[in-house]
Amino acid sequence: MTNIAYGILWILTRAIGRIWFRYRVQGAVPDTGGVLVAANHASYLDIPLLGCGMRRRAWYLGRSDLFPVPGLSGILRSLGWIPVRMGRLDREAFGKAISLIRAGEVVVIFPEGGRSRDGVLQPPKAGIGVIVSKTGCPVVPAYLKGTFDVLPTGAKWPRGRQVTVSFGEPIRFDPVDRKEKTETKRFYEQVSHTIIDHIAALGEVPSPLEKDTSAQDASDGSTAETRKAE
Repeated sequence: MTNIAYGILWILTRAIGRIWFRYRVQGAVPDTGGVLVAANHASYLDIPLLGCGMRRRAWYLGRSDLFPVPGLSGILRSLGWIPVRMGRLDREAFGKAISLIRAGEVVVIFPEGGRSRDGVLQPPKAGIGVIVSKTGCPVVPAYLKGTFDVLPTGAKWPRGRQVTVSFGEPIRFDPVDRKEKTETKRFYEQVSHTIIDHIAALGEVPSPLEKDTSAQDASDGSTAETRKAE
């Protein structure tokens, strides 16, 4: 029954998207096998408009406080929402995502950890590395262009702007010995940094890691000048 409901909503969302948002899709998710789709997140419309760009059913990791209404929460869980408790690694939510991928399903994650308040791509969280480490699955980067313009933070009604969803080529990460805690952390960072760079490239926007590097370089330069002055 939930598959039928998901299919009906997929068709309706796609139709509305094409009429109202001139919705377009570039690229695709692999037809079979467990896959993790990693996308930017700037609007409440990201989940439905990303979902109707895939020909396969998907499950979505999202904040547990996103839909606080009890009845609505239950319905959305049945349609694929996996609520994640923020502030720590939610082993239950991530465990479900890992099980789904191992079973050959598609799971969507937003590496930024939440919606961007200004539509600009934010630095990634390391949680995505946990899923990749446990499953060895390919990661498909995705970029949603225009969803922030359609429904920015604080807006009550969507506006008629064009939305394009772009899917990149699957990324695979080489398995390494991660028995040591430092190696595990380094692998998680490698995964999250690589993926956010690919998402930025798809959207033709600056990577948030470039800003971090520039800020660090400026800080190091300032420190060096201070030491010289001393």
